[in-house]
Amino acid sequence: MAPKNNKAEQKALKLIFDTGEEGLLQSELWKLLDVSSREGSRIAKKFEEKGRVYRERILNNGRWTYKIFSKKELVTLDSIAGCPCLVCPDVDKCFSGGTITPSTCLKLTAWIDPRIEQLPPSE
Repeated sequence: MAPKNNKAEQKALKLIFDTGEEGLLQSELWKLLDVSSREGSRIAKKFEEKGRVYRERILNNGRWTYKIFSKKELVTLDSIAGCPCLVCPDVDKCFSGGTITPSTCLKLTAWIDPRIEQLPPSE
């Protein structure tokens, strides 16, 4: 029975993500998944607890319900523009346990958070 739930949850995440900024009514979610309202609510709450979605309470056709929004954002080419990894001459040495690691790369850190001042190049 777990694989069926996992399949429904994967489909639910895709449905929520595909609605983008518009979001998806919780009642629509369980209808699209062909599950009970109880199961649909359980899935939505589970995603919210895991930080994958957020739910907003809204009044829809005179009834209170929730609208579900994905916290995941679509990755575009614009979102990786300027990433130093794309032109790094040491990219083949950069991995966990490598000479260089993404978690210690100062160029990557400065790109992710521009408020961090980049150190001058070493001599």
